[in-house]
Amino acid sequence: MELKNKRVLVVGIGKSGISAAMFLRGLGARVTVSDTRSAIALAEQIPALLDAGVMVESGGHGLLTFRRQDLIVVSPGVPLDTPEVKQVIGYGLPVIGELELATRFLKGQIVAVTGSNGKTTTTSLIGKIFADAGRPTQVGGNIGLPVIELIAGSTDETTNVLEVSSFQLETTEEFHPRIAVILNITPDHLDRHHSFEAYVAAKEKIFANQTADDALVLSADDLTTQMCAGKTKARVYWFSATKVVRQGAFLRDGVVCWVEKEGGKSEPILPVAEIHLKGTHNVENVLAAVCAARLAGVPAEQIRAAVASFKAVEHRLEYVRTVKGVEYFNDSKATNVDAAMKAVESFAGCVHLILGGKDKDSDYTQMAQVGGKPLGERVKSVYTIGSAAEKIERQLVGVVKIVSAGTLATAVAKAASGATAGDVVLLAPACSSFDQFDNYEHRGRVFRQLVMDLPG
Repeated sequence: MELKNKRVLVVGIGKSGISAAMFLRGLGARVTVSDTRSAIALAEQIPALLDAGVMVESGGHGLLTFRRQDLIVVSPGVPLDTPEVKQVIGYGLPVIGELELATRFLKGQIVAVTGSNGKTTTTSLIGKIFADAGRPTQVGGNIGLPVIELIAGSTDETTNVLEVSSFQLETTEEFHPRIAVILNITPDHLDRHHSFEAYVAAKEKIFANQTADDALVLSADDLTTQMCAGKTKARVYWFSATKVVRQGAFLRDGVVCWVEKEGGKSEPILPVAEIHLKGTHNVENVLAAVCAARLAGVPAEQIRAAVASFKAVEHRLEYVRTVKGVEYFNDSKATNVDAAMKAVESFAGCVHLILGGKDKDSDYTQMAQVGGKPLGERVKSVYTIGSAAEKIERQLVGVVKIVSAGTLATAVAKAASGATAGDVVLLAPACSSFDQFDNYEHRGRVFRQLVMDLPG
């Protein structure tokens, strides 16, 4: 991909957008960045971009700016139906995302993980298994470093373990992982994709360029992912926490097992008791990671050691503190209804649940039943926060006791006041964070600090 002296526009001055702009400048491209935020809001980012010779357009997108380019690179946070982007696509100008740009230059093989929930935990675990096994490994994408920042450290021997979102996948063309993992697909980001079918189609692009030499790992317990098996050219491997699979990873008598091919002999990997993560969904994440690791040739004993020493990822059912006998857990990454339900299901009961944030066109009535039980049997009270509070209260009225809190600080204070020894206070918002916080990490850090500040 020759980019020297090419006119390239990067849309969105976020983390990946800045990385893409700097990378493109390093290749000799004539780079412009465009963002709808004002110059004042971008005051921290603009000087470094200008010093690197990048032109900056702030406060809105100019259609002429878009039309004067040889290539347009959109950041994950920029929808493809943004008017200017939509128009230049109609004009036939090439539009790709940072993931697509980066992987055209990335060396080594790619293991890519997507799904509505569990991506970060599974990606982190796969990365740890490979690294602990002594393999040159890099982890990035929708977690940690943008993929474009992995290029400099990649070699032909590198395994690049990437978390990839639907936002990143929808702008791919040639993206080709050696091993692709789809953990689950449940309704999410419908405010961005507008329909569940469009969301599924974006997820399915993870295997669009795979061949019979590649592997696709799918959940045998998720109906939507099951449908992917008939759409791929790759070899399909399954994981399941409820049944034995033909080839892949499954549970038998409390042990995680692996079978390489249909009719083959199953191989014990590790006892479930050695998985130090709460919830059935995390057992599923381990099963998916086992598939990826065994497909890459990592021995069972090395997988077992890595899984046994793996701890919960920050903001994912992360234990914070026990105060007066009440346990506090931070699952700020539970940004959709399904993730929040799985978080609640991880506890036997007596939960004080903090819900809310920015709505993503979600249906909260699905939470009326969690794990086969009425929500009210698992959750003592729901504390609503953020712009989605009114909708949540309306859809869960009569299902569970609801306390209108408004802010996270108020919710923590009210939950601490209402909880008794043996209870759990859980932040699992089922919403994005962008109404009151910069991102889910910011929300999780604020929650942790609020809990640490509680007396007792």
